[in-house]
Amino acid sequence: MKNLLLFLAFCFSASIAVAQENLTYQKPSATILALADYERAPSVSMDSKKEYMLFSFRSTYKTLDDLNQDEMRLGGLRINPITNIASAVNYVSNLKIRKVSDKTETQISGLPENPRITNVTWSPNEKKIAFTNTIVTGVELWVIDVASASAKKLTGATLNANLGNPFNWMKDNETLLVKMIATNRPAVIDSKKDLPKGPTVSASDGSKSQNRTYPDLLKNKTDETNFETLMSSELYKVNLSGKADFFKANDLYAGESFSPDGNYLMITTIQKPFSYIVPYNRFPLKTVVYDAGGKEVKVVNEVPLNEVIPKGFSSVRKGKRSMGWRADKPATLSYVVALDEGDQAKKADYRDELFTWNAPFTTQPTSLVKTQQRFDGVIWGNESTAIVSDEWYDTRNTKTYLINPSNPTQAPKIIADRNSQDIYSDPGNFETKRNEYNRYVLAIENNNTYLIGDGFTKDGQFPFINEFNLGTLKPKRIYTSTFKDKKEDLLSIEDFKKGDVLVQIQSKNEFPNYYFRNLKSKKLTQLTSFKNPFESIKNVYKEVIKYKRKDGVDLSGTLYLPDGYDRNKKSEKLPLLIWAYPEEFKDKSSAGQNKQNPNEFTFPYYGSFVYWVTKGYAVLDDASFPIIGEGTTEPNDTFMTQLVDDAAAAIDAVDKLGYINRKKCAIGGHSYGAFMTANLLTHSNLFACGIARSGAYNRTLTPFGFQSEQRNYWDVPQIYNEMSPFMNADKMKTPLLLVHGDADNNPGTFTLQSERYFQALKNLGAPVRLVLLPKEAHSYVAKENILHLLWEQDQFLEKYLKN
Repeated sequence: MKNLLLFLAFCFSASIAVAQENLTYQKPSATILALADYERAPSVSMDSKKEYMLFSFRSTYKTLDDLNQDEMRLGGLRINPITNIASAVNYVSNLKIRKVSDKTETQISGLPENPRITNVTWSPNEKKIAFTNTIVTGVELWVIDVASASAKKLTGATLNANLGNPFNWMKDNETLLVKMIATNRPAVIDSKKDLPKGPTVSASDGSKSQNRTYPDLLKNKTDETNFETLMSSELYKVNLSGKADFFKANDLYAGESFSPDGNYLMITTIQKPFSYIVPYNRFPLKTVVYDAGGKEVKVVNEVPLNEVIPKGFSSVRKGKRSMGWRADKPATLSYVVALDEGDQAKKADYRDELFTWNAPFTTQPTSLVKTQQRFDGVIWGNESTAIVSDEWYDTRNTKTYLINPSNPTQAPKIIADRNSQDIYSDPGNFETKRNEYNRYVLAIENNNTYLIGDGFTKDGQFPFINEFNLGTLKPKRIYTSTFKDKKEDLLSIEDFKKGDVLVQIQSKNEFPNYYFRNLKSKKLTQLTSFKNPFESIKNVYKEVIKYKRKDGVDLSGTLYLPDGYDRNKKSEKLPLLIWAYPEEFKDKSSAGQNKQNPNEFTFPYYGSFVYWVTKGYAVLDDASFPIIGEGTTEPNDTFMTQLVDDAAAAIDAVDKLGYINRKKCAIGGHSYGAFMTANLLTHSNLFACGIARSGAYNRTLTPFGFQSEQRNYWDVPQIYNEMSPFMNADKMKTPLLLVHGDADNNPGTFTLQSERYFQALKNLGAPVRLVLLPKEAHSYVAKENILHLLWEQDQFLEKYLKN
């Protein structure tokens, strides 16, 4: 008996040793590492006249040390309480500038040592550029003189960036309104050491709501106190000499906006009570307009605590929404009010009403238009022209209206009425230009406006520019990109008379670069010359393949084959990797439209399987996985059937081309793609293995909706249960690699989802491996973690698929 007990103890200890691997960080194989360890090209911003270009450089990845900082999670935010800025912010490490007409950049002089730059903002006249720099003790304000390409510091590390960009340029181009930490701010309370004075109590008044599963919420009185401490600021006016003048007392400033003429300032502050069930942007708000000297003019909006919103994606809160300054007027506010009390279930001829309100707000607001559906936005043009849009989620319908703001009695003219998911019928986006207030308004030339479209068609992508006449309401095509071996993105019209357009051109082997294109001469003038950092895969085969699901729905995916693979002989049958993300649609036609372009630059990154084309795999990237629910049927009513049919169609399509061994197919995805992966391994025998990253596997833990599902668990419990891989863990016998960031901040995909799913699979005998990446949120950013992730995936695929 004693020997038996010793033997059992040995077996138990051995199983523990096998179950837990204390790995140090690993790096992937040389071919993958060569692609993953590259130097990121700078991002580019330009002034509105396209005279200067600003180049912002940052590291390809963060480091684990970057993530290993002080962090507090309050009201849906993650902030560093020492530096007073979001803990996940991406920093720029260098700035260069050049005239567009020049060929080389100029290093900006005087930058801070070891800069950590963010919130880069041009001044209204675009002669200066302000930015913040984060040091170990806080956030500083700096400014660049564009002409001399020199920078200087304006303040010490006293800015409060916990709620975003802490400064606004004023109209004079010489002063900035800045949020600063109060000199007498109390210390942050250490919740681990602070003894509670009682229990935490939440209550309901019986009102129904449909709140998603939010992360990082306030949990107790200590959190409330720390939230108020860290979000409170004083407002100062800081000039370009660094002189700071006190402007407004300490408060929870959530937004500051100057009127176009600079004579008024609208300030929104967060009010109490705070909430433990919704993030800070649904706390009570108060919006007040002040004159330039800081004297109160009018309280223009008060929003109560917003814990209750009716069910449905087209439901909104009651009261004034979308309040902001009208871009074409000196000092006029616009806002929207729901006519159905924000409840999409209530029948109403009109859902929203758009108002304008002239400063100093001594007269009543003016009603401009009522929208048939939920208001979606307005583009102001001039006294007699504005573009309004609305939408309705359940039908995926969107309408665009032409209105006359100076004559509200004039009926709006519908200029577009379409399915928002129908990319082939997309008329494009209206072009805007800066006006005398340095605000962007509808570009109107000789009674014409202009629309720039992506140009997706059944035959490929051909971006276009349409001239739209405001009198006839008819479009006229003035340019269509004709590239068949490149992709041309039309970014903005720079000179309407000359026909100069800013474009970006790329191919599968050519890194995206900026050009000016003249529409009249068709001449291209190159502005940047960024090189391809991925030369090792320049000769891989790339093709967008089109195929059909068994019910006739058109599908597509981007297929990659290894360099040198003989597509004629096809003597070697390759293992296949599919990377996908399901999308919901309301009609088969829209679901079958192709938005992939084979000429898009091949940019391998951790969010796909493209790396493995260097290891002898065929890769089908961004494969179509539509989930369709037409009429009164919801997409998820037949989720599993459609999911399996999507996967089978993808494998059949590549197999029909003769490239693969269909017994060696793997599926992978991130977030909802991870959820897809687990379900496919559970409910089909199509795949040899799968990789699921940062997913949710138990839908009862997201009971008030997930992804595009509007119904709650109690409406359709069978769908929540059937779609949950966790509920069907006993059916899962296929090898699965589960990966999750151990600090996931995405609603619904808490790290707990993977931990509990792993425990279920392990205890039920499924071959599963769980990798938790330290310090990572929903997206992964640290170099150590990303390289190790690629190693894990490579080892897993070599073991369970290739060999």
